[in-house]
Amino acid sequence: MAYGMLRSAESGAIEKTGPELLLLAAAVVLVQLSMAFLSLTLKDSANRWANIIIGAVFVVLELFALCDAVAKLSAWATLMMLAKVVVTALIVWYAWKSKQKA
Repeated sequence: MAYGMLRSAESGAIEKTGPELLLLAAAVVLVQLSMAFLSLTLKDSANRWANIIIGAVFVVLELFALCDAVAKLSAWATLMMLAKVVVTALIVWYAWKSKQKA
């Protein structure tokens, strides 16, 4: 997502390109990278809640992006956004249903 946005921004395809949009794209990528690291370092309960909360936020954000992709009738973007929504929702569901260690 971020790489495609950067290429579109460089080519002038995105009309509202600015440092704010690039900062937002970088923040999204950094949150996802941080979650991968935190899943290895946090205790089980904290990791579970971090996955539930941040995953739910990303499901909502990706649903908005999915609606935009469907509205533009972009098949590849729709497929990718749908896959991201499904996988992130599965992470949230798995974290919610996981058993806590005693």
